[in-house]
Amino acid sequence: MKRRLLLVSNSTLHGSGYLDHCQQHISSFFGKDVKKVLFVPYALHDRDAYTKTARDKFRTLGYDVSSIHEASDPVDAVRTADGIFIGGGNTFRLLKSLYDNKVVTEIRRRVMEDGVPYMGSSAGTNVATVSINTTNDMPIVYPPSFAAIGLVPFNINPHYLDADPASRHMGVSPEHRDRFQEADKSTPCSREQRITQYHEESDTPSVLGLREGSMLLVEGNRATLLGTTKARLFTRGKPTVEYEPGSDLSFLLTDTH
Repeated sequence: MKRRLLLVSNSTLHGSGYLDHCQQHISSFFGKDVKKVLFVPYALHDRDAYTKTARDKFRTLGYDVSSIHEASDPVDAVRTADGIFIGGGNTFRLLKSLYDNKVVTEIRRRVMEDGVPYMGSSAGTNVATVSINTTNDMPIVYPPSFAAIGLVPFNINPHYLDADPASRHMGVSPEHRDRFQEADKSTPCSREQRITQYHEESDTPSVLGLREGSMLLVEGNRATLLGTTKARLFTRGKPTVEYEPGSDLSFLLTDTH
């Protein structure tokens, strides 16, 4: 399999600039063979401003950026791209635009068959997976399907956040608190509990919680956790597991894990 993916939890880490925390990984990922990166700014409303931000950053790394929203034919833009970067924003708006512009299938083909490197950040990471059902975003628009590009056979929750036991924010109805927080009714409904709810309804076996500062590198059938923070894996019917940066997560790429 030819796929090469860099799936980043977040584009901006507290205390640093846009993509600063992962710029060395970006340079290593795209390498010297990629000259121009096709940027997909569909997740934000102001696509021109978003493209300028990405273009300015990638220029400092030695890459030119073209934006899919500037192309007369989005499918052809994907078909001729050296590399693809889909940025963050609202995941529902992003996926709807990908379907509206008929590029979902072409992106999948270019990555899986042609080996075009794909980088995603936040929402761009969400759409690389099986579905967008584990996004943190509000459904401000309605895509024709929640099924995403499907470059990996599992889901990701970017910006994964551990529960804060000191928080007084309840954020969930009492009946759900009774169900998910039997030990401590005062604890707010956590991201972990929402992923548990997802597993009650979905056949997708695993969700990888990528904390801010972490990213997943996929090369063919090998997956490695990169960055500075741990990731948390949720597998239906099994205890959650923490993984350190550098961990081999290749087992996630099999359909039977």
